[in-house]
Amino acid sequence: MKIIAFGASPSKNSINKRLATYAANLFENAVVEVVDLNDFQMPIFTVDIEKEIGQHELAKSFLAKIATADLLVVSLAENNGNYSVAFKNIFDWCTRINAKVFQEKPMLLMATSPGGKGGASVLGIANNAFPFYGGNIKATFSLPSFDINFDVEKGIISNPEFDNQLKEIIKNF
Repeated sequence: MKIIAFGASPSKNSINKRLATYAANLFENAVVEVVDLNDFQMPIFTVDIEKEIGQHELAKSFLAKIATADLLVVSLAENNGNYSVAFKNIFDWCTRINAKVFQEKPMLLMATSPGGKGGASVLGIANNAFPFYGGNIKATFSLPSFDINFDVEKGIISNPEFDNQLKEIIKNF
């Protein structure tokens, strides 16, 4: 089984990329590829730019990457209660090529944040919206207070309650 995992943030130290990486590697017998959104930087989507340049090659590449997956593990960064601009821009470019961006791939949808709600706002938005874009969401997971509940040095969830929650979700996937 091939897993494509990414944190929907351009931060080089993305806590969501760390969570997605950890979760993806919990699946047994899986080949995990962690995607960095910084590899897909494009101009801000507008119909005017699209008219000038057509379908952006990096958007095609992102969609091709998703096509190789048997499973998607996505952890969303929450910026002011919504998606990060970097993720939204990639998403916008991709929808112009294939409205079903996530291509009906089974998905573990997650979010984390330094705050106590763990990205609940963006997770709710995505949980409602992604199915319209080919997101086959099988489970969701939110990790609140990342700095308290995740050991960055070890790359693991340090809070046993949250770690067991995620492991149970993956076991039942």
